[in-house]
Amino acid sequence: MGEGAAQAWQQLMANKLRSFLSILGVTIGIFCIIGVKSAVDSLEANIRGSLQKLGNDVIYVEKFSWGEDPGTNYWKWMRRPNFSFGEYEALEERLKSASQVGYWQFLGLKTIKWRSSNTENVFFLGVTQDCNDLFGLEYSGGRFFSSLEYQSGSDVVVLGAKIAKGLFGEGIDPIDKTVNVGGRKLRVIGVLQESGKDLLKPFNFDNGALVSYNLARRGFSIRRNGQFERTSILVKAKPDVELEDMKDEITGVMRAKRQLKPREENNFALNTLSILSGLFDSVFSTINVAGFVIGVFALLVGMFSVANIMFVSVKERTNIIGIKMALGAKRWFILLEILIEAIVLCIAGGALGLLFIWGGAYAITKAIDFEIFLSWNNMLVGVITSVAVGIVAGLIPALQASRMDPVVAIRSK
Repeated sequence: MGEGAAQAWQQLMANKLRSFLSILGVTIGIFCIIGVKSAVDSLEANIRGSLQKLGNDVIYVEKFSWGEDPGTNYWKWMRRPNFSFGEYEALEERLKSASQVGYWQFLGLKTIKWRSSNTENVFFLGVTQDCNDLFGLEYSGGRFFSSLEYQSGSDVVVLGAKIAKGLFGEGIDPIDKTVNVGGRKLRVIGVLQESGKDLLKPFNFDNGALVSYNLARRGFSIRRNGQFERTSILVKAKPDVELEDMKDEITGVMRAKRQLKPREENNFALNTLSILSGLFDSVFSTINVAGFVIGVFALLVGMFSVANIMFVSVKERTNIIGIKMALGAKRWFILLEILIEAIVLCIAGGALGLLFIWGGAYAITKAIDFEIFLSWNNMLVGVITSVAVGIVAGLIPALQASRMDPVVAIRSK
């Protein structure tokens, strides 16, 4: 086997241009299949990492369903009532399967001022205490509202990273500074970490600010019924509670609170991470299939090229093959030798394709600041695919060589 690999490498080096052109199809095929797969895997890892922040055990009570076509059902959803603070209180009180219930209300776009600096179009949310955990908030400095600050509606605010940077710059610590919002003075108690490089950012508060819901009611003149502005409720399940069971419980409470008749359909939607995951599964599958189809055509070209060079190689070495068989070489050994030569050619082409993918991934990562990686699993797939193409391409030439008559082969020129 080692001798066969060495012979294959000698043939490869002896005819560099011919060998390169022959394995080019394999190189392109591996580049297409593994390149697309690596790009999709990188994209999928980024998006699924973002989706994990939504929480596998959280149900999002919204007007809009994540699993329906927004163009088809938009006006039906818009006619649905907003969620009220009373509905949040009912869910918090009655749900036995929930560990946390959160509520937030959009307060509009406002201008924040600090000394001579000001930032316009800052979106404000009024949130309940459990939103800190349900949003998975992380802080570069400071903290979330304390229970006392929440209950009393204290004049405190948590700022997004870009808002804090725009107001205070790099050298000033925003914590405990007082900002002005529409004439109301708020003390900064926390600054959120800047959102990462995720393509999908479900909770991006970089350009936002959070205040307690009780402050929002007291200082921003919002209504308990959530009228005119967007509202939402988040419910996190207790450990070992099935989401479907909690969905049934939420549905019962919401229908009772909204006094829906038995035959009336729900005027709210219960969304979970699995809905988005299912949508992305179909997208990623389609892209992978497209890359696979393109790669298969390139591999077919490469396979015929390698088969052609193997026929030529066998023709050139007919005399040597005859001498080997006359000296006692078994037919299976000749078969194996030719197959190994074809496999080595294809592995060389596959390795070249993987090298191009690695270089391309590195260049793209540096250029657009988005990580594309070539995983060990994809590298293994590339090598196995190359070996399979080598076996198929070299099988007929190898059979032809192994079935030669030694005497006839020796006499050939």
